[in-house]
Amino acid sequence: MITTAQFTYIPLRSNDPRESIDYLLEMVAQHEVEVDVNYLSTSVRGETEIVFDLIKEMYETMTIEGEEFRFHVELLSPVREDDDAIDIPVEE
Repeated sequence: MITTAQFTYIPLRSNDPRESIDYLLEMVAQHEVEVDVNYLSTSVRGETEIVFDLIKEMYETMTIEGEEFRFHVELLSPVREDDDAIDIPVEE
């Protein structure tokens, strides 16, 4: 199954919030997922197990680092890999 997750990470009480965000984006880049970084959130798309493992790893890492944060995650319903292709109509 392929899952898409959109997450927003907001560091609280941080002297350099961008540093924490960059650290998490580097973590995301080490996983086999498609990544789309936007201004306020990031979307990842990949195998369901990998996406969930990544979310858990991000949460645990920032907890261990002693960060105070807000971590908002939205999940789209999964699709089967063979249903993942986009059908583009062909003009005749």
